[in-house]
Amino acid sequence: MEEALPNFFSNQTPWALGAMVVGLLAVLGKSADKLVSEAVVLSERSGLPKVVIGATIVSLGTTSPEAAVSVLAALQSKPDLALGNAVGSIICDTGLILGIACLIDPPKLPSGIVNRQGWLQFGSGVLLVALSWPKNGDNPWQQGGNFPQWAGFLCVMLLAVYLWLSVRWARSSVTEIEDIENAAAKEFSAPIGLVVAKLLFAISLVLGSSHFLIPAIEVAATRMGVPAGIVAATLVAFGTSLPELVTAVTASLKGHGDLAVGNVVGADILNVLFVAGLSAAVTPGGLDAEPYFFQVQFPSMLVILALFRVGIYFSGDRLKRPIGTLLLVAYAVYLVLNFTLVS
Repeated sequence: MEEALPNFFSNQTPWALGAMVVGLLAVLGKSADKLVSEAVVLSERSGLPKVVIGATIVSLGTTSPEAAVSVLAALQSKPDLALGNAVGSIICDTGLILGIACLIDPPKLPSGIVNRQGWLQFGSGVLLVALSWPKNGDNPWQQGGNFPQWAGFLCVMLLAVYLWLSVRWARSSVTEIEDIENAAAKEFSAPIGLVVAKLLFAISLVLGSSHFLIPAIEVAATRMGVPAGIVAATLVAFGTSLPELVTAVTASLKGHGDLAVGNVVGADILNVLFVAGLSAAVTPGGLDAEPYFFQVQFPSMLVILALFRVGIYFSGDRLKRPIGTLLLVAYAVYLVLNFTLVS
């Protein structure tokens, strides 16, 4: 039974396998969007303050695809896939999604976000690399490293602190869930049992699509001749970041680019503390970081995060379009490096 899914995907033609991966990513993104909507409805019905919903329910919900894929991969002893998805999602969020949002409508840079969460975003990336660095003096570019289980527990504890701080900081977080509330308003009067049933169904779709996606990724990676972690850091990271992409583009088109910035910054922090942290916490051996993480993934992540910080410094109150272009170029270079330098 354990080999049934890999064998099934191995017997597919390249086009069929590609279509299945895309379909699974689409289901994953759509079910995550539904999960957030129903969670907001349930939270509203329970009487939770909107700042709590925006700072916790929405942020954790939009990161649920990354968490589902990475945690399941870690439980199935596929640490490179779990870590690749977390790191790749940070790169995709900041390079691709924020770059696109900036070109659509240069977003305002709320001082609270860029001065508090912004530095936490960069610090989280540095923390991930530091915790993955080999502790025995090995050369990480040749032997790789490990994100240990204790580091996972540390990140989960830091996640709790971050969510608590987010609630305190979220004086204007009502806008974070405005569009979701409008879309789900018709369900606020639905029977509570129906809301719970829809929420559980959405969760099952997120977990189910992730379960099927993991062996499909491995088969696709084998056929492409690259590590599964590379596929996870590029294709899968893009797919699991779809909720953030939709939120950022929608917000930018409506002139709320500052929401796009806040969404990306928060997602990057959660990809370290929630996605990578929880994945490592459930794995006794932690998450192995193969040498290509130190050759391409980690440097690319830190460079793109640093570009964003530099862009903030030179942009004033709005992130300038050239910074968006620079982020997109950096993301494109990252994609090329993945499939040229890593064998």
